[in-house]
Amino acid sequence: MQKRQPQSQWLFNMNPTSLFSFFLCLIAVAGDRVYVHPFTLFAYNRSSCKDLENLIQEEKTFVPIFIKSQAIPAYEEQPKPEMQSLGANGKQRLSYLKDLVYVLGARFYGAVRETRKGQNILLSPTSIYGSLVSFYLVASGQTAADLQDFLGFISPSGDPDCTSKVDGRKVISALRTIDDPLLTNTADDLFFSKLSCLFSAPNVRLAEPFVRDLALAGDAFYARAVDFTNPRQAVEQINTFVEAKVTSRSSNLLTDIDPTTTLLFTTEIHLKANVKKASQLKEPQEFWIDSSTKILVPMMSVTGLFQYKRDARKHFSITTIPITKNALLVLVQPINGNDLNTIESEISLQSSDWLQDLSPRRIKLSLPQLTLESTYDLQELFVNMNLSTLLGKEADLSKISSANPTVGKVINKAFFKLNNLADEEEDPSEQNEDVMPMEVTLNNPFLLAIYEENSKAMLFLGRVANPLNGV
Repeated sequence: MQKRQPQSQWLFNMNPTSLFSFFLCLIAVAGDRVYVHPFTLFAYNRSSCKDLENLIQEEKTFVPIFIKSQAIPAYEEQPKPEMQSLGANGKQRLSYLKDLVYVLGARFYGAVRETRKGQNILLSPTSIYGSLVSFYLVASGQTAADLQDFLGFISPSGDPDCTSKVDGRKVISALRTIDDPLLTNTADDLFFSKLSCLFSAPNVRLAEPFVRDLALAGDAFYARAVDFTNPRQAVEQINTFVEAKVTSRSSNLLTDIDPTTTLLFTTEIHLKANVKKASQLKEPQEFWIDSSTKILVPMMSVTGLFQYKRDARKHFSITTIPITKNALLVLVQPINGNDLNTIESEISLQSSDWLQDLSPRRIKLSLPQLTLESTYDLQELFVNMNLSTLLGKEADLSKISSANPTVGKVINKAFFKLNNLADEEEDPSEQNEDVMPMEVTLNNPFLLAIYEENSKAMLFLGRVANPLNGV
């Protein structure tokens, strides 16, 4: 009998069209609501076709200032528009988009998992999705069509006019709706930031609308000119520049650059959170990397009413903790002798599955303090996914510049730090509930995810194989 292919491997090997068609079927049968094709929600309106053609013809261009300049260019000073009420259409867009983000994130997680066996993993599905949408905005021809399909927007018809294309600005706006509650958060127990940088070769003229859209997509945006023909100097300049702009201390972004590069794009997403009412345990606790290897790690403990479920069939448990009113931490732990590889091979096709069938339980949760950091070149991951031409040297990105640029790297960096808010060990006298809490201890490798509370979009997805390794 032929061995059944693991669900996740089957998922990651599917071509984008088949994958998304299958995913749409899951959505359609998931409820009794009237089905609206997501393409319709994000496509250009027919009335804007002529305007779109005029916009492409009349785009202004500019040359970014040099990376070592201390000036602040006008294109980086544009005020960000205030978020408007979503309305019915906006809510529908967000509902579909969060699922598209998850599917894409799951595919990239599968690619990373193949290259980092037994290691920590951390990536941001929303950040990766946003980076690819940014390139879709400036792509033409087959590159635009391929990116649109990869992002999950499969046209329901073969209509060749502009209504068969997705309006990338609508997608960027919806992604901002996900990020904005966290970017504007003022609570002491959470810090969230998103930084994007576009580096171009000297004298390369960039389209103003594209740069304006990038500036609106994140917390901060910078465009600078860099001489890539001196790779060592370019690496040093970019790392120094980015380090000066980020608010969290982290490792270097780049180690090398192809001297033929004329365009390089980077995005960093940082989240630092404190678990409310959690206390650090006085002594380091055992954490089993595998069945025969243990280490001692700093851990914290918190007792409260948390959402929980135990899946006896798939042998894992899920505990969710609100880390602020805008962010939800989801912890997935193997049980009954199961291991993380088995859980990962059966990872759900729908991100909402992890949030379903939960029930409130009084729990005493013990988990490691965490600092995770990962840097990925999306082009390298595309090679692992057999999609090397998607943003390769032959990609048509002519909308960004009259001289079609050569993309050197598309870097996505994710940083997550989880700590306790209290400084002292938990006071037993505060546990005056009649019901004894169930004890849940994360002392072996586990998965984590962080969702934005309102949209239920997945901001981070990761594996903790060793809490002492920051990736």
